[in-house]
Amino acid sequence: MLDIQNLFFKYKKKLVLNDITLSLNKGEILSIIGINGSGKTTLLKCIANIIKPTKGRVLINGKDSSKISRLERAKYISYLPQNIPFKFPIIVFDVILMGRMPYIKWKPTERDINATSKIIKSMKFEDIALKNFDHLSGGQKQKVLLARLFVQNTDCLILDEPTSSLDLKYQIQIMEMIKDLVKKQKKSAIIAIHDLNMAARYSNKIIMLNSGRIFCFDSPAKVLTKENIKTVYKVQTIINNHNNFLQISPIKVID
Repeated sequence: MLDIQNLFFKYKKKLVLNDITLSLNKGEILSIIGINGSGKTTLLKCIANIIKPTKGRVLINGKDSSKISRLERAKYISYLPQNIPFKFPIIVFDVILMGRMPYIKWKPTERDINATSKIIKSMKFEDIALKNFDHLSGGQKQKVLLARLFVQNTDCLILDEPTSSLDLKYQIQIMEMIKDLVKKQKKSAIIAIHDLNMAARYSNKIIMLNSGRIFCFDSPAKVLTKENIKTVYKVQTIINNHNNFLQISPIKVID
């Protein structure tokens, strides 16, 4: 469904992404991990066509992403950046309705209103639907922005650190929401994430980036090994398998 072929990105004279090739199928969650500056956000922006790759292609259902219109692309890929100004002086219902913009010609139709209402009901937002978005907590805002992506109804969700700055309760809720959508509606999701335990628990595949290159691309169990983490993160760890979930505990920094 999503194919990235020999992707390079250079910022000024610095090579940020170096020959990235990967594929993602429907019903899969792909996590991108790596230290700060390894190219995670840049890769997401290239996939979403927010920035243009220096070389290489991003194919969506066999179509070259760079050769379709922005409006058409918005029907295939939805993107949630890491830092978004939480200044929407409008109610929650309208924030979520904004996700229907790729399908709205002049004004929202009954179908758009119904799709928004359905998402609000399924996510149990009825009690906040008419509240001012700016008055919500950080966790509630993030869930509402995720709902906006859901109502956009794209094949692929691209999320940059969707659980950053959230307490543990909201981190789990956000990841469960993504997992349920991907599984039930056969979507796919690409998530840049720092938390290796979250990546291990919710991913079908993981890419570990190192200096803009793919250091390892495989299942969580094959990527998140003590040796790989030691090489890329310079941290010694203990890794256990509890109830089929990997648990990664950092022990010490390696000089």
